[in-house]
Amino acid sequence: MTVLIIGGIGFLGTELVRRAAAAGTEAAATFATTRPGTIPGVTWRALDVRDPAQVAGVISEVSASVVINASSGGADWEVTAEGSIHIAMAAARLGVRLVHVSSDAVFSGAGVHYAESCLPDPVTPYGAAKAAAETAVRLLVPSAVIASTSLIIGHGRSVHERTVHAHVAGTREGVLFTDDVRCPVHVEDLAAALWEVAVSDAAGVLHLAGPDALSRHDLGRLIAQRDGLDATRLPAGRRADAPLPGALDVRLDGRATQERLGTRIRGAREFPRGDGRVVVDSRTLPRPL
Repeated sequence: MTVLIIGGIGFLGTELVRRAAAAGTEAAATFATTRPGTIPGVTWRALDVRDPAQVAGVISEVSASVVINASSGGADWEVTAEGSIHIAMAAARLGVRLVHVSSDAVFSGAGVHYAESCLPDPVTPYGAAKAAAETAVRLLVPSAVIASTSLIIGHGRSVHERTVHAHVAGTREGVLFTDDVRCPVHVEDLAAALWEVAVSDAAGVLHLAGPDALSRHDLGRLIAQRDGLDATRLPAGRRADAPLPGALDVRLDGRATQERLGTRIRGAREFPRGDGRVVVDSRTLPRPL
């Protein structure tokens, strides 16, 4: 079995590639412009997902049996929506299993709690692009998995972690919202769950998000505490008072998905410290087995 990771140089894609290399899994991964360094056991291919012929060609060239689409073009419709449609079309035509990574941005927040059965109602261009991609995947590849997730955190490399450090250092303007609530997931847990799903016969929508609902400011405080930073330096504000589009309280309910998984997805209050322990607010507990 060969797994193709589309978006292999992104934050999540890098963890998926690392996991493949560590496990000795036959894998291929794609990059858009800059070719990554050599990783034993991983074949790299340049790919522009906006080109449907190129998408189909890469999947065929590496003889992929499973495709994990971890690419993200943000609000760029051609990449996030149309690129994902090209991947779904190629997977359907070639008979390849597809795991499509989606986002809680497809929801407006009007319902707050979102189970796997909830339909998208996006309020941002990015959310609309991800919702369009989900629709295409549902129609073109009914056997595919749509894996929706939330804020991805881990190893200090995520956007949110870098933002927290910049705020504490005083090098970034703006605030962390106290009314913008999500269910963060650690990149290691998410990658492990995606690998588990990829080699299973699961189909349909899965919610791969943590069980802890936190505001961006509360999550920032946890990150600051973890990294020994002064959390009082984190500026707070409300998204409701800012001229920025976006959902407020979006909580992915992943309980039904978790019951089907062997991988345990931890809440943000459990995210690991560098000393091998986990943080729960300001206290530490032994790392769970």
